[in-house]
Amino acid sequence: MTGLFRFLDHLLELGMPHLVAVPILLPLFTAALMLLLGEQRRRTKSFLSVVSGLVGLLAALALLRWVNAADTGSGAGSIGVYLPGNWRAPFGIVLVADRLSTMMVALTGGVAFAASIYSTSRWDRAGVHFHPLLQLQLMGLNGAFLTGDLFNLFVFFEVMLAASYGLLLHGSGRLRVQAGLHYVAINLAASSLFLVGAALLYGVTGTLNMADLGMRIAQLAPADRGLVHAAAAILATAFFAKAGAWPLNFWLVPAYSAAVSPVGAVFALLTKLGVYTVLRLWTVLFAPDTGASAQFGQAVLVATGLATLFVGALGIVGTQRLSNLAGFSVLISAGTLLAAIGLGQPAVWAGALYYLLTSTLAASAFFLLIDMIERWRNAGMSVAPHEAAGDAPFLSEDLSRLDDVNLDDDAQALYGRAIPAGIAFLGLGFVGCTLLLAGLPPLSGFVGKFAMLSGLLGAEQGITPAGWAFIALLIVSGFLSLIALSRTGIRHFWTQPHATLPSLPAVEVLPVAALLAACLALTLAAEPVMRHAAATAEGLRSPASYREAVLGARQLPGPTTQAGGSAR
Repeated sequence: MTGLFRFLDHLLELGMPHLVAVPILLPLFTAALMLLLGEQRRRTKSFLSVVSGLVGLLAALALLRWVNAADTGSGAGSIGVYLPGNWRAPFGIVLVADRLSTMMVALTGGVAFAASIYSTSRWDRAGVHFHPLLQLQLMGLNGAFLTGDLFNLFVFFEVMLAASYGLLLHGSGRLRVQAGLHYVAINLAASSLFLVGAALLYGVTGTLNMADLGMRIAQLAPADRGLVHAAAAILATAFFAKAGAWPLNFWLVPAYSAAVSPVGAVFALLTKLGVYTVLRLWTVLFAPDTGASAQFGQAVLVATGLATLFVGALGIVGTQRLSNLAGFSVLISAGTLLAAIGLGQPAVWAGALYYLLTSTLAASAFFLLIDMIERWRNAGMSVAPHEAAGDAPFLSEDLSRLDDVNLDDDAQALYGRAIPAGIAFLGLGFVGCTLLLAGLPPLSGFVGKFAMLSGLLGAEQGITPAGWAFIALLIVSGFLSLIALSRTGIRHFWTQPHATLPSLPAVEVLPVAALLAACLALTLAAEPVMRHAAATAEGLRSPASYREAVLGARQLPGPTTQAGGSAR
């Protein structure tokens, strides 16, 4: 671990401030290079995707270490501001690396790295351009987390969504096409609302820079405040749709369950992007110092989160399909986070940020684990039950690997052998996901929920009725998740005879094990992670440091021309 920290420090010395742009530029250039290689070089493209994911993850961890290197006492830590066009904010494009954005970029890098490794087992060969699309989606996600203005947030949203359309349809099949059409339609409508809301906000305030917007909203005339609130409501509708909030979330479970497992694992990040956007804009635009607009929409945010949590809890106990269980788990986490944000208490936000990390890692691991369980329970004939409705044109009927595998002296594959430990891994992995998603001790899912409840119960101003509803739904949703997951585990591991042993390639086992190990690491390192989450929440409560860093970023001096025409 000490060696890793030294390497990250060395990377920071070499790369800052340009390291802020690496999570965006690296997947962009990697995707462009892959497209030049063509589909005949799939192994090379797989290698480039994995290497790019590793480098991007290290860059994200270096940024995360850098923002925590200095603490001003305000919770802001170090804030890296990068001006790609060398134009000062609010006039130019700005990328901002603070505690929240770097945490999300690091989380994205970890999940995408695991998914890219897992896909090399078979799924990257189920269609064309899998790895370029994955890299472009990674670029869109990282750009949305790092951008400091609304217009570029829209641009990165569209990059991410365009790539996700192709990834959702990867592998073909009737149900993927059907779910894809719904997914495209809802996101196109949400993007249209995004544009309308951003245009209205710009028309009233004259800026789209987030830091500048917060300052101008505080100075608005009373006659203009209603237009800003209307623009915020339109934007919130778009972000709620992307976050999977009720009643705009009926597309989510069919789409996520239809996607191939590595795509489903990455899609667990998409709802968190919607949650991140709500948290970022609400705390910057409607901070306590914004006058009459302070905390605008808080009641709607809490109610939407509670409704989403309620619907997700009912859905997870009412389904028996493994892939649907993962989708409803994503809904439960999204509802929990939205409601926790709406409560408006930094102590609750700190627990919610910790819960965001563990719930995303657990959901991604669950999507990958489901693929292995369903392939085993269906004797290798399909990766998921819904595949029976439409065959993948780029795979053989039994989804077998390519014939050019390495063989040993006995003509047996060097990977994917059926070993008794395979069932133990699947069972233990399923138990781990159950504990994490249901929020049971001793793993990090329980720590996150306990931190939110502790922050709420320890509030000086007492607990509101919405707070009591949140406590009740948080406990009930965990109980219903436990019932649903336990019932499914019993059906898959106990009540049916094991005619065959699972064949688990190392490239499938390692990503799942790594994601679950990351959740275990969050449990063991709960104290430092909670300190980071608490400092992040404090910085969100008082965004003055964020505004000062963004609006105070200076241009780099350019060459000046002397009288004789030479540059110095």
